Amino acid sequence: MTFIGIDIGTSAVKAVLVDETERAVAEAEASLATSRPRPAWSEQDPAAWWATTETVLGRLRAAEPRAFAAVEALGLSGQMHGAVLLDAEDRVLRPAILWNDARAVVECRVLEERVPGLGRIAGVPAMPGFTAPKLLWLRTHEPEVATRIARVLLPKDYVRLQLTGEHVTDLSDAAGTLWLDEARRAWSPEILAASGLTLAHVPRLVEGSDPAGTIRPEIADRLGLPRGVLVAGGAGDAAAGGIGIGAVEDGDAFCSIGTSAQYLVAADSYRPYPEAFIHAFCHALPGRWTQTAALLNGASCLAWAARLLGETDIGALLARVTAAYRGPSRLLFLPYLTGERTPHNDADARGVLFGIDPDSSATDVVQAVLEGVAFSFAEAQDCLADAGTVPGQVAAIGGGARSRIWIRILANVLNRPITLYAGSEKGPAFGAARLARLALTGESPQEVCRKPPVAAVIEPEPDLVAAYRPLDARFRRLYRSLKEEFRLAGA
Repeated sequence: MTFIGIDIGTSAVKAVLVDETERAVAEAEASLATSRPRPAWSEQDPAAWWATTETVLGRLRAAEPRAFAAVEALGLSGQMHGAVLLDAEDRVLRPAILWNDARAVVECRVLEERVPGLGRIAGVPAMPGFTAPKLLWLRTHEPEVATRIARVLLPKDYVRLQLTGEHVTDLSDAAGTLWLDEARRAWSPEILAASGLTLAHVPRLVEGSDPAGTIRPEIADRLGLPRGVLVAGGAGDAAAGGIGIGAVEDGDAFCSIGTSAQYLVAADSYRPYPEAFIHAFCHALPGRWTQTAALLNGASCLAWAARLLGETDIGALLARVTAAYRGPSRLLFLPYLTGERTPHNDADARGVLFGIDPDSSATDVVQAVLEGVAFSFAEAQDCLADAGTVPGQVAAIGGGARSRIWIRILANVLNRPITLYAGSEKGPAFGAARLARLALTGESPQEVCRKPPVAAVIEPEPDLVAAYRPLDARFRRLYRSLKEEFRLAGA
């Protein structure tokens, strides 16, 4: 008995093949391209998600044909908030508008006016990256597309449609649309109407650990999977990452450093705090929610810096930073390359490298980038504290968790021990595989969603904690000083 987890990310599709002992017997990854046809726009072709999914499944099959032939269930995770627009024949009407697209600023204000108390119902105030304001933008700017919309799906659920023929999403991913009544765990007809939609436009809701269909026979044959493979509800990428490292009980916390970044704390009740732009969303398991500080810029900042410096080997670049590290950088980096959500809700904010002089080196720049993302996490931690949530030990997951120097910096900036779990870089894909198992076997989450073995705990170092504190304050002042300039540049 084996399970597959697939994560439809922004920069890549990742898949993992897991046996019944939770050993990853095969992994595969293939990259995705993002289109930016105008400033602040971010789009992808849904057909590329499906083609890339076929590619990574083919690689799993080639790596472990016997285990692949024994697959009984599959789970999906994916980037959240994307608007996949389908006509009545399930044909894609235009490229999907992604989570880091900032075009729908005006529409956010419209939604807030139409639905007083939106943040309390949907778990967070309206922000441009969410799905709902994108639909209002389309009605104004692309009415010929808007009038043909029959269904709106999220990225992973477009892949599900290709696999099963079903229009289904899970509650954790649905939470990121702004159309979900988070406390009721049901679609909100009021918010849908304010977006010009009805219940007929949105997919059926299931819990992430529930069955959500089976792979169509012709698709199973094409992929080389057994017929009748069950597909679980799955999860948005942040919630799936939590499932993967066992962050399911009240107070379990982790920092996810992927293309974007999240500081997520699991909760046993719905606790909205829209005042600090904390996202209070449904978790991927029944009766559980999360409080999340969502950061639009994570490991994408490191990829940007490497590209800027002409570095193709990020591992070697980080090794040089590690060798040169003596304490906080003299440079400051605002990591807002694509704007920011928590705590600023500022689509106009942009990246800034401050303090460059003739002696500044490539390693200085990269270290400042790592520190800038860490300072963003510190602001996120303060927002969670304002919401009444103060995590103790925090885990780290995602591609950024592979960098020991980054985690060392993060531990000192947050002044929290950072736990690294074995296999935590698999993150959402492994969590999706766990949800597949739950959907198939009916086991309890406590049995399946255990914390993996601890690989390391990175403790804060008192001297460095003290050294970073004034720089954290300067980081926050720098944003405040430039906020009006960002607005004017955006206008």
